[in-house]
Amino acid sequence: MIAALRSVFLACAVMTAAGSASGNGSDITYTVASFDDLDGWAADDHAAAFDTFLNTCADFDDPDWSSLCAVAQTHSRETARSFFELFFRPVLIQDGKDAMFTGYFEPELEGSRVPTSRFRYPVYKMPPEAKASNPWLSRREILTSGVMDNRGLEIAWVDDPVELFFLQIQGSGRIRLTNGSTVRVGYGGANGHSYRSIGVELVRRGVYSAHQVSAQVIKNWVRRNPTAGVELLLHNPSYVFFREVRRVSSADGPLGAMNRSVTAMRSIAVDPAFTPLGAPVWVEKDGAGKMRRLMIAQDTGSAIKGAQRADIFFGTGDAAGQAAGRLRDPGRMLVLLPIQQAYALLPDGF
Repeated sequence: MIAALRSVFLACAVMTAAGSASGNGSDITYTVASFDDLDGWAADDHAAAFDTFLNTCADFDDPDWSSLCAVAQTHSRETARSFFELFFRPVLIQDGKDAMFTGYFEPELEGSRVPTSRFRYPVYKMPPEAKASNPWLSRREILTSGVMDNRGLEIAWVDDPVELFFLQIQGSGRIRLTNGSTVRVGYGGANGHSYRSIGVELVRRGVYSAHQVSAQVIKNWVRRNPTAGVELLLHNPSYVFFREVRRVSSADGPLGAMNRSVTAMRSIAVDPAFTPLGAPVWVEKDGAGKMRRLMIAQDTGSAIKGAQRADIFFGTGDAAGQAAGRLRDPGRMLVLLPIQQAYALLPDGF
């Protein structure tokens, strides 16, 4: 398999081709590029991307990907760039929508294992009836009907309902307890209702213009307007439940969609309808803080839809959250596919 891939690479090294297919109600185009077409490719830290790739490549089921993972394990960090260039081809996948990069992070909240006058807002596990019903109760019904009371579904209690709301948006996080220990929580399910943006709602009400809205702006508004703020949070009927994550080291990132830790500034969330989970992806993010970097598609998100849509993982804590919250930039992304698979996307194959 690897020898065949090497032969294909040598035969196609100077080719650039494009193809198209129809799917999901829109035309999807595939352009196979060369590494010389990637802006900033030579200057990147390929070894860092290589380490992140190795973290999840063993989970591939596809024979082409599995073979490449086996080869990767015979390479060193010093040969990371040549590994990617030899066995992959960059493919620009487009579905007619503009590219957009956003950011996400792992929040850190203050909390307690028992309720107190300070820690009054529970982080819930998913009740069994919610698993059996889709959709289940809305956010408002979950929080105001008493359906969750006295059932032992609380993982912990936190001190800020706004931070808890954004923990649900991120889907995972850490809770620092009063005794100095940390509880890590991950996505445990949802109530089945569609997410409704409270930022969009503030714009609709004329409170802010669209360009003014960010996570921090929303948090500040809710805290300045506690009664109206609680009602604003209830505007979103979607509700996320959590599970306690015990097997991940505190030094590692949260678990992504591949059930492996994601890596700050090297892992992205993608739409798996277009980008295989575990694939290397070359990111050319424009806008403020222009970014040219090889990342690995290790996560997904309910708002991450489209061939040119990605969410960049910024890390853990407030600084990461502030940086992630500011990101909403254009650019382009190219998926690195095994050579045979890249050229098989074209109408006439090789």
